[in-house]
Amino acid sequence: MVETPAAVAANPEFPNIISMLGEHFKGQPLGAFLMSWESTIYCVLVIGLLSAVAYYATRRRALVPGMLQNAAEFYVTGVDDFVCSVLGPRGRKYTPFIGTLFIYILAMNYLGLIPFFKSPTAELSTTVGLSLIVFVYVQYTALKELGVFGYVDHLMGKPRGIMALTIIMPIFMLVLHLVGELIRPLSLSLRLRSNIWGDEMLLALLASKGLAGIPILFMNFVLVVMTSTIQAGIFALLTLIYFALILVHDEEHH
Repeated sequence: MVETPAAVAANPEFPNIISMLGEHFKGQPLGAFLMSWESTIYCVLVIGLLSAVAYYATRRRALVPGMLQNAAEFYVTGVDDFVCSVLGPRGRKYTPFIGTLFIYILAMNYLGLIPFFKSPTAELSTTVGLSLIVFVYVQYTALKELGVFGYVDHLMGKPRGIMALTIIMPIFMLVLHLVGELIRPLSLSLRLRSNIWGDEMLLALLASKGLAGIPILFMNFVLVVMTSTIQAGIFALLTLIYFALILVHDEEHH
C-alpha cells in the first residue's frame, strides 16, 4: 500500500530493507526477529563492511601503497597525530579505540543516506551502547592509571591544606563529579541520536513533498552529510577529552 503525503508527514521515515522484510513476514518468528533486532542488524552490517575494507587494505601491504592502503594509512596516521597531540606520546595506545569509534559511528551515520537503509545511530539503543562502552573504558583507565584512592582523590578535586580539613567541600566535589561522570553517557547518547534521527526525519519529510521538494532535499542532503561527519567527530573528540582529563591528573599524581 502506498502511503499518502499526510501519512508520511505524520511518521516521516524512509522505508528500509529490514522493516519491509519485517512487515512481509509479520506474524511469523522471522518477522518478529527482524523488527526487534533491526538496528543491531545494521550495526553488524557496518562492522562487516569496515572489516572487509580493513582486510583488503592490509592483506598485501607494499612499500608503494595502492589507493586503498594509502587511504587507510592516511587515516590511521591522521588519527594518531591528533590523539598524540592531545594526550602526548603515551596516548598512542588509545589511537585504535578513538579511530575505530570515529569511523564506526561515521559509517553508521552515512548508512542512512543510502536508499532503503537506515542509520543505526538514529536509535537510542545504539548510541546508549556506544556511550556505555566509552564510559566503562574511561572508568577502567582511571582506576588503572590513578588507582582506587587516586581516582577518589581526583573526584574530590584533589583537596590539600585547609581544603582537606573541611570535609563538606571534598564530599560536595565528590558527589558533583560522580553525577558528572554518570551524566556523560546520557549526554553522549542523546546528542548523537537526536541529531541523526532529526536529519533522517527531515530528509524523509522533504522527500514526501515530491518534485517540489527535490531542490531543498538536495541542499539539505549536503548539510546532513556534514552533520553526520561532525557528530561522529564530536563523539570521538569528547571521548578523547575524557581520557585527557584522567591522564593529566595521572601525570600530576606521579
